[in-house]
Amino acid sequence: MASHRKSRPTGTRVAGIRTPALATAALTSVALLSQSANAAPEADDKPSLEEVEKKVDDLYRQAGSATEKYNAAKEKTAKQRKRADALVDDVAKRTQKLNEAREELGSFASAQYRTGAAAPDTATFLLADTPQDYFDQTQLMDRMTGRQKVAVDDYIAQQSETMEKRQEATESLEALTESQGDLKTAKATVQRKLADARRLMSKLTAEEKARLAAIEKEKQEEAARKADELARQQAAQQQAREEAAQQQDSGSSSSASADSGSSSSTAPADSSYATKADKALAFARAQIGKPYVWGAVGPGSYDCSGLTQAAWKAAGVTLPRTTYDQVNAGTTVPLSQAQPGDLVFFYDDVTHVGIYIGNGMMIHAPKPGTYVREESVYYDGESAIHSVVRPA
Repeated sequence: MASHRKSRPTGTRVAGIRTPALATAALTSVALLSQSANAAPEADDKPSLEEVEKKVDDLYRQAGSATEKYNAAKEKTAKQRKRADALVDDVAKRTQKLNEAREELGSFASAQYRTGAAAPDTATFLLADTPQDYFDQTQLMDRMTGRQKVAVDDYIAQQSETMEKRQEATESLEALTESQGDLKTAKATVQRKLADARRLMSKLTAEEKARLAAIEKEKQEEAARKADELARQQAAQQQAREEAAQQQDSGSSSSASADSGSSSSTAPADSSYATKADKALAFARAQIGKPYVWGAVGPGSYDCSGLTQAAWKAAGVTLPRTTYDQVNAGTTVPLSQAQPGDLVFFYDDVTHVGIYIGNGMMIHAPKPGTYVREESVYYDGESAIHSVVRPA
């Protein structure tokens, strides 16, 4: 007899509970959602736009630091090469003279051999390791003529000097090799940092790049506001100085006379600096729009210290090549007292410099991918300013 019992629906049991196909599908969805939730942190691993901006800025800063080290190594290498070349040339000339002195001694030996006079002693002299070694063992000097003695003394002196110069040349060549190694290392560091920065920027979408540009614009607007504040502060200080000078001029004749003497001793220096600064600034303004290229000193491109060095050279003032040395090439003054032509240095490691033009603004070569331009001294924030130096 056929059974009328209905067949049980297919499914699975979980902890003794029957789960129909619909419930199985629901469990599958939960599992997928759980996997998605677990995968979510991977997406969070992507750095934020602010983190990317900071990383890129840091890389450019590091590249700037490596650039100054490259500049220093390049300058040192050039000096070492010049010195090594001069020493090698000097050794060659001394060796030639030493050979000529040796030939002269040889002519004495030949003459003595032909006449039979002291030939064995002279031959022993020419075969000795050094002339001094021979004279320590013989009485030949007593039997030599005056001319022979002079020739031997000259030979000994020349040989000693030549050996010293050869040692000096060897040490100079070793120093040159070391400098070339430092130069190569600094160059590789600059190239690596710049490549890393470009790689990070290349991963940004067009939207992210636009947002970065907006952030940069806000920073520049804030920098401009701070520059205006500095300009007002400097103008107020200048007005105060002028009022104080007017009050002194209206004082007693004796005070006026003293003031006149004081002015005559300080005014020429201020005037002289202003004249030089005008020339330096005129040169710097003429470079606006030229590209930043690390290690460049013009005329078609510059890095930061290459620009300031060239600008002040146009004013007749020789500055060192690197920011590390330029920061010590003058008198440090407060930012509030900065005058056009002063050098403004940035960061704790002193790896950037610009030339102040007044009103809180400067001309500088910022970084790779940019051009020489006018910009607020607060372009990277107030904390980035290291010091201000008056170079002449």
